[in-house]
Amino acid sequence: MADKTLNAIGKKCPMPVLMTKKELKNMSSGQTLELVVDDKGALKDVPALISKTGDSILETKEGENQITFMIKKA
Repeated sequence: MADKTLNAIGKKCPMPVLMTKKELKNMSSGQTLELVVDDKGALKDVPALISKTGDSILETKEGENQITFMIKKA
């Protein structure tokens, strides 16, 4: 279970990335963020962001209409 959930359904890039970046800034080390998006561009953009922030993606789930990332704050 994630510490926080960020619903970015209906948001087009770069909004999910900007929202994720802002949310991670407010989190403590070791906390997890569940990010839910429906923009396929996030499959490239979110991992690119996470590689810059030093955080880690624990899991990526692709459903029919949405993608869920589980991100752990470094």
